[in-house]
Amino acid sequence: CQGALPSAISKYTWCRRFEYLGEETAKRIVIENTNKIADMIEDVSPISDVYCPPVIEGSEEDIERMCYEKAHRIYGNPLPEIVETRLKKELDGINSKGYAVLYMIAHKLVKKSNEDGYLVGSRGSVGSSLVAYMADVTEVNSLAPHYICPECKYSEFVTDGSYSSGCDMPDKECPNCGHKLRKDGHDIPFETFLGFNADKEPDIDLNFSGEYQARAHRYTEELFGRENIFKAGTIGTVAEKTAFGFAKNYYEDRGQTINKAELQRLVEGCTGVKRTTGQHPGGLIVLPKGHTIEEFCPVQHPADDGGSGIITTHFDYHSIDKNLLKLDLLGHDDPTVIKMLEDLTGITATKIPLDDKETMSIFSSTEALGVTKEQIGTEVGTYGVPEFGTRFTQQMLVDTRPTTFAELVRISGLSHGTDVWTNNAQDLVRGGTCTLSSCICTRDDIMLYLIKKGVEPSVSFKIMEAVRKGKGLSPEWETLMKENSVPQWYIDSCNKIKYMFPKAHACAYVTMAFRIAYCKVHYPMAFYLAYFSVRADTFDYDTMCHGVQKARDTIAYIKAKGNEASQKEKGLITILEVCIEMYERGFGFCGIDIYKSDATRFKEENGVIRPPLNSLPGLGDTAAVKIAEEREKGEFLAVDDMVRRTGISKTVVETLKKAGALGNMQESIQVDMFSMIQA
Repeated sequence: CQGALPSAISKYTWCRRFEYLGEETAKRIVIENTNKIADMIEDVSPISDVYCPPVIEGSEEDIERMCYEKAHRIYGNPLPEIVETRLKKELDGINSKGYAVLYMIAHKLVKKSNEDGYLVGSRGSVGSSLVAYMADVTEVNSLAPHYICPECKYSEFVTDGSYSSGCDMPDKECPNCGHKLRKDGHDIPFETFLGFNADKEPDIDLNFSGEYQARAHRYTEELFGRENIFKAGTIGTVAEKTAFGFAKNYYEDRGQTINKAELQRLVEGCTGVKRTTGQHPGGLIVLPKGHTIEEFCPVQHPADDGGSGIITTHFDYHSIDKNLLKLDLLGHDDPTVIKMLEDLTGITATKIPLDDKETMSIFSSTEALGVTKEQIGTEVGTYGVPEFGTRFTQQMLVDTRPTTFAELVRISGLSHGTDVWTNNAQDLVRGGTCTLSSCICTRDDIMLYLIKKGVEPSVSFKIMEAVRKGKGLSPEWETLMKENSVPQWYIDSCNKIKYMFPKAHACAYVTMAFRIAYCKVHYPMAFYLAYFSVRADTFDYDTMCHGVQKARDTIAYIKAKGNEASQKEKGLITILEVCIEMYERGFGFCGIDIYKSDATRFKEENGVIRPPLNSLPGLGDTAAVKIAEEREKGEFLAVDDMVRRTGISKTVVETLKKAGALGNMQESIQVDMFSMIQA
């Protein structure tokens, strides 16, 4: 019992409950002694306060060596001052805090994936780190926009703010050797990742191909030992709407009424209460060798399901991420699509120019695709392009008409933030208060803008961190910003924001998106094959493979249903829009064939696209793969032979028949043999 009982009830309480001891004795036991015990207890936490990252011997030396080796390969030796200064500053901060091992782990994981043929996308603010770029953890070069000669190492940095991304600068030849200069740099401050004094906890999140994610997890177990890797646990809590339902239904079931104020009080009390436990989709907790997980937290099965075979940390991973290293090795579609596009076209994705004019044009018009707005229902050509393919982002493109890579990065920041574009920057841009280049798009914008206005850097960083987490501005900060001539609309915009993307994250996503868009423009067949194979989860064979009008009619039918349309139907609209565009560009589908269709991938055949077996409703991946395996062993003699060899159900057989995939296949071997004997 910590602290004395409230004076108004204390006398009544201990007199009634302990009156048999006498007033003085009761007071001593209930109040005085409990306070003495509380004062004797030291501060105790169920969670360790010690940071225990895994150990890879020589990490600091290896990271420094590989960074300088790559820097010298790109920029020559000696390095340009701007590169040398940035690299040294980052390495000093990283090594002083013991974070080199985190970079080394990420380097090993990305290197292994690249060697196996899959690019890795970076998430979060890790692209803010030049060390991460030099260690091949991210493709994002955070230096100021610059030219670099791949032959003689001549370099030229643009630091006056006239460009935000190097790929937007005009082409230029080397003044020394005449070679075409390479353009790079996205002008991202390192402090976004690690803070001004390396006092921010670093977090390296990586997007692996969904096809490769499990292999990345297994490789992590190889690096540290399976016994030292645990799935990161999560805690599912009661949402506000669910809490409302609980409280409302409780009183309705009992025939009781409740006023709105009391109902709201109950809802607020229930919201956020633990409901179940789960597993992070890509989070791994790495335990240092020589330690046991019980030193830091208990373990459990997700949702207490003892038969799941998965062990997670009992504590939510956020509670122990300052003690143990958490790796976010997530599965993502973009690297899978890139891999398929490389296989289909023979191009190397990393060599795709990020300043290709035709590709850039589809973010503001449809001309490069050879179609019109009337044909495909939109003014821009970004259907199927990640980050820019939804109606929401397409409207942003129409509102802003981007023409540069830097503008695409800003739009990506706006679209991923919460209350950053809608009811905020959108109104400011439309009203002429600011432009796309001057509104707040990514969290880095705030810090750099305030520093430029004269606000002390460390304070600018704190303001950025508060705003990007949705905490808004304190009265003191608002006063400080006004004293430094920050306009009121900017202050109001900061207070509206609930969450913000880092610029490095946006750069990484836009880089992947632009590469895919490049293939959409220059390798359209490959683009549609990859899109339908990887992203079209709700592909509808009957609707999509029977011409453009059928697809249009289906969209109209779903839209007419309004709110009654299911989520699956709403998701189908997105895929139908890509389908319509494909038809309008002169491509089409042919039928599914039990022998010619791939199990899970769309493939080109004589200039048209043949859907895979698993695109039929009810025919899953397992059945499709089994059919493909069995047909390789020999032709199916009849339907019953196919059923016997593949184990597919009668329902799947009927689906194949309806689609015409079985051709003239006989129903039974016996019928076929009888016909042969009679003949």
